Formats: sequence, structure tokens, C-alpha cells
Amino acid sequence: MKKSIFVLLTALFLGSVVLAQDSIVGKWKTIDDGTGEVKSIVDIRMENGKLYGKIIQLFNEDPNYDPICDECKDHLKDQKIIGMQIINDLTLDHGKWVGKKGILDPDNGKYYDVKIWVDETDPNILNVRGYIAFFYRTQTWLREG
Repeated sequence: MKKSIFVLLTALFLGSVVLAQDSIVGKWKTIDDGTGEVKSIVDIRMENGKLYGKIIQLFNEDPNYDPICDECKDHLKDQKIIGMQIINDLTLDHGKWVGKKGILDPDNGKYYDVKIWVDETDPNILNVRGYIAFFYRTQTWLREG
């Protein structure tokens, strides 16, 4: 009997970990902190147990808007922002995805330590928290579609 309960609890735990991982995968609308308007769509995917994300669409009044990252300092310098991978190598830690220098802000070319998690009250909200030392800023992204 004890063995059956242990097996059941283990299956439930592993199932919840898989659901937590899968729920973050997909397309998310990034929201401008100042205006509240949608800035871009980021496609988040899982590869080998790590989380990655790239910008697949930018929103702008100009239909030909296709900027480059002129503020980037590394291999992304002068690369197009559409198609740029901005979330890198995040690992799951206590239900949240984390990484040192795990997210890039293409507006300023800086990498930030990051913690990302699906909101506990609404699975269509993604909390994205970037850190510099003890200071942080949290953005709310919305599930696309």
C-alpha cells in the first residue's frame, strides 16, 4: 500500500513538473512598461531541458520597420532584432526559469540575470523579472492567441 501511494505521488509530482515546463512554451506578447502597448512577440521554446526565446515580430506603425541591434556589444552587434534570440540557457529552479545574463534587452544591448514564471493566478500571464544586483524590474507578458 505504501509503495502504491509513493508511486502515485511521484507520478503526480513529475506530471506537474512537465506541465509547468510546457505551460511556458509558446508565443508571448511583450508589453511596453511606459505605454502599455504591445512591443513584440517572443517565441519561447525548450531545447534539451533549457529555455530559449527569440523575437519573431515587432509592432510599429512603419510596415518596413526592421531594426538592427546597434547597442549590442557582442556577436549580435548590428544584427536584425527580428529573429534575435533574447532568452538564453534558462534552467528550472523551484518552478521558475532562471539564468545569469539570461535575457537581452535589444533596446540597450544589455544582458540581465532573469527569472521567468507563469503567473499562479492566470496561465496567460508571464512574469519576466530582470536583475542587476539587488535591483529588478518585472514585466508582464501576455500569451499570444
